[in-house]
Amino acid sequence: MALNSVLVSLFNDIMHIEEKAIITKEYDDISNNDMHIIDAIGIAKPQMVSEVARKMSVTQGTVNVAMNALERKGYINRNRSEEDRRVVLVSLTERGTKAYHHHRDFHKKMMRAIVHDLNDEEKKALHHCLVHLEEFFRGIEEEKKTENA
Repeated sequence: MALNSVLVSLFNDIMHIEEKAIITKEYDDISNNDMHIIDAIGIAKPQMVSEVARKMSVTQGTVNVAMNALERKGYINRNRSEEDRRVVLVSLTERGTKAYHHHRDFHKKMMRAIVHDLNDEEKKALHHCLVHLEEFFRGIEEEKKTENA
């Protein structure tokens, strides 16, 4: 089936291709995964480490290890919450904000390339299919959690 072939190829290549596109000379000190942590932190407001881990579907320990390096490299700040000193909030530095926008620009270009010649009905159909694909993967993820519990 041609669609299966395209999806398998895309899944196998997407992280590698994205990394080549977004890890430029300016950002050669971080990985594609680091860029996704920066994206999960976002620019709206400081985030708790647990929230970043949840967005990325990984453990807090995994995120903390990566954040240690991102903090040393000047991409993020970690500060205690004024309301609850036990809570650590993570935010982007100026350098981190610049990396965030660089990553977001790549995704905007990617989306424009995908939908540029689709009509509204085709865009809705594509969205519908991708929602089902996401639900399929979330279902597998939940099955694995149940098996491991």
